[in-house]
Amino acid sequence: MDYQNRAGSKFGGGGVASTSATNADRRERLRKLALETIDLDKDPYFFKNHVGSFECRLCLTVHQNDGSYLAHTQGRKHQTNLARRAAKEQKEGRAGLDPVTGMPIGMVGAQVNIKRNVVKIGRPGYKITKTRDQVTRQQGLIFQLQYPEISPDVTPKVRFMSAFEQKVDDPPDKNFQYMLVAAEPYETCGFKLQAREIDRTNDRYFTWWDPDLKEFWVQVMFKTEREERYSGVPGLAPSRR
Repeated sequence: MDYQNRAGSKFGGGGVASTSATNADRRERLRKLALETIDLDKDPYFFKNHVGSFECRLCLTVHQNDGSYLAHTQGRKHQTNLARRAAKEQKEGRAGLDPVTGMPIGMVGAQVNIKRNVVKIGRPGYKITKTRDQVTRQQGLIFQLQYPEISPDVTPKVRFMSAFEQKVDDPPDKNFQYMLVAAEPYETCGFKLQAREIDRTNDRYFTWWDPDLKEFWVQVMFKTEREERYSGVPGLAPSRR
């Protein structure tokens, strides 16, 4: 560090470094130290997101450059989480596994499920249409997603998630829920919906995959206010017009 020209110091002498300068020097030293010991290509917790930032999947932190990430790996938080993860894996009997195949070291020919690392190619195109049942007056949405480059023998999957399971909106809002649609090699799409109960009776909720056009359809119909209010009351069936 350059300690010249600081307040209270003589020319050519050392002065008191500011807090920001000290932190910058510390981060740089940690980055150089990490470069000597860490290969980012082999780091299972290193991830570059779609906006160019770097994420630590272990600590759920976001960093603007690789130097910031490398400095983070030498910090107390990351090292503590590494120790906790190692202790947990040892407790669950997963210690001594090969990090590539997931097989015990020295074990050959065993049948195991290997987690695939699929390179994502972006988000699919989609169209959302509002709909209403002419008889029950229920409101709903129709989702149409295009997957022209979907992997062979892959069918898109749908999952509904509450606001308290997701990590995007913080703090979570209980008035909303999320519908996730996943299909390799595309990124998972998430749609933010009202936290209303979905009607799954009489095929009001359905999914359909067209393998020829590579289109995936999802229809979501919400229960009416009356149905949501009395759905849990025994012996009281909701009225349908």
